[in-house]
Amino acid sequence: MSSQRAVVVGASHAGVQLAASLRSEGWVGEIVLVGDESVLPYQRPPLSKAYLSGKSALDQIVIRSAEFYAKQGIVLRDAKVEEIDRLAGNLRLSTGEALRYDKLALCTGARPRQLAVPGAKLREVYYLRTAADVELIRAAATPGRRAVIVGGGYIGLETAASLTALGVDVVVLEAAERVLERVTAPDVSAFFTRIHQSEGVEIRTGAMVEALTGEGTVREVVLAGGESIPADLVIIGIGVEPNTELAAAAGLMVDDGVLIDSGARTSDPEIVSAGDCTRQEVTRYGTSVRLESVPSAGEQAKVAAATICGKSKEVSALPWFWSDQYDLKLQIAGLNTGYDEVVLSGDPEQDRDFSCFYLRCGELIAADCVNRPRDFMFCKRVIAQRTPFERSELVTAN
Repeated sequence: MSSQRAVVVGASHAGVQLAASLRSEGWVGEIVLVGDESVLPYQRPPLSKAYLSGKSALDQIVIRSAEFYAKQGIVLRDAKVEEIDRLAGNLRLSTGEALRYDKLALCTGARPRQLAVPGAKLREVYYLRTAADVELIRAAATPGRRAVIVGGGYIGLETAASLTALGVDVVVLEAAERVLERVTAPDVSAFFTRIHQSEGVEIRTGAMVEALTGEGTVREVVLAGGESIPADLVIIGIGVEPNTELAAAAGLMVDDGVLIDSGARTSDPEIVSAGDCTRQEVTRYGTSVRLESVPSAGEQAKVAAATICGKSKEVSALPWFWSDQYDLKLQIAGLNTGYDEVVLSGDPEQDRDFSCFYLRCGELIAADCVNRPRDFMFCKRVIAQRTPFERSELVTAN
């Protein structure tokens, strides 16, 4: 084996894929994957879905088995990287030791955005990002208890669906005028509001949280205007922030994410980065974005591994996302930023399946497809290849 050592910081979807891809791209040296959780790296999307609702155990959502790492010669280290010394080619670990690297990949992910109001540190106030978080929430989420979820984005709505399945009474508080306002058209927001309300979830929009109150343990959520909502537990889901401090301290370029090029290189061409911590130009849309998407993290990781191995590959796949709520699978193709027209297939006011197509100047740029996998595949192809289409094809794509 070569004396060269590649170190991947962050045992995330991106980190595991990058380590695995290094081997498939021909890296024959050491591979060290450093993560700060003392369990095998696991999938994060199921945390708010199957794992929270108790349908999956942790060993069922691991990304790779222990045998895989052993067979591929990937060493897992349970530690936190405190500092990058680019000149010396060393990492300072929380264990006190220095870890030498020849090639470095940063897959440091993101963390939940904190709710900055009085009482946010009370007991029974939770964030959902790790398996340990979910275990605490599940222990608190016993039937008949009242959970208040702050944030009506995907994580908040997925959590609401899972808690409802556990017999918990759920209230969702969204500061904007509709759930998913930042990412979907009004028709899609109205659809998910209708579905959740039909399942017994109370949804409050335009609800600004002013404080959490209770004697040591949260008991009420206080809204601007003075209204108090009783709560046995509170879950905060108001977005994430990229973990860029390590990169910034090392002098890498950071702007709401570690900036990478099409080959996943940071501003130091000897260091690559992938996953939720990164921001890159998406050529299809001519804009720089931080995608927070497992498929995108996986593709960036594969490209980053190729780059480390001296090969020329570029991140080029169309961004796509998904969300599972109740019996609904929402699949999202592309980015709808700047859309000026919406075309619907199906009736979101009545049905449990429909598609919402986003157009800009007559061009299809994105689609939200609920229980319509054929629409989703059709749209991925048309959007990515900019294939000409007739509007009638959108309505009949399914």
